[in-house]
Amino acid sequence: MTWEEARDAAGARAAAILPVGAVEAHGPHLPLETDVIIAEAMARAGAARLRARGMSAVVLPPLAYTAAGFARGFAGTVSLRPETVTAVVRDIAASLASHGFGLLALANAHLDPAHLASLHEAAAAVRRDLAMRVAFPDLTTKPWALRLGDEFRSGACHAGRFETSIVLAERPELVREAAMAALPDNPASLSRAIRDGKRTFEEAGGARAYFGSPSRATAGEGRATIETLGAILDEAVGAELG
Repeated sequence: MTWEEARDAAGARAAAILPVGAVEAHGPHLPLETDVIIAEAMARAGAARLRARGMSAVVLPPLAYTAAGFARGFAGTVSLRPETVTAVVRDIAASLASHGFGLLALANAHLDPAHLASLHEAAAAVRRDLAMRVAFPDLTTKPWALRLGDEFRSGACHAGRFETSIVLAERPELVREAAMAALPDNPASLSRAIRDGKRTFEEAGGARAYFGSPSRATAGEGRATIETLGAILDEAVGAELG
């Protein structure tokens, strides 16, 4: 968009959608930018639904760097302090609000607990300090998590069937398919490990930075999941706008 197109898209009920991911290890078969790819797919699918209902919705360039402490032991992972992430999201919202956007929607695909906490803190600060609406469907919570398949609900879903299917649908050329096909299932639950106080993929049972069943992934499942993610974002925005 040009600046004039951005100006014309703004409004009190206009949604600016920020895809949020991470640069971190995703097994031996997926690229470091996997979460960014998923977040952008969610944002585009959500924006399409919002526009179909007559709303103004723009998709921002993604926020790719964030807190990624669980993957810090793996090469290529780039991790920020959580307070940095909170400050960046708040500053992005302040710029958008100053130009007339009334709602910030977070299309988030990174589930590190420190990162999620930083986004919740940012959302609270935006609502409090900027009087701006924020739609943030946290996929780890009800009702959203219940709609994302058995593997996701099990918590064994980092670089597994769930995420690998989406990358196969969106960027198949980035999937190392021979490596994917050779990977055994890893049923270790990240969500359970987090509850038990584990703080790294290695401690949680992911020695190669993946959990779940990547060899069972399909592009068809990925396309269906993207539509579900888009519907979740659309519904979260609708709920925020009343």
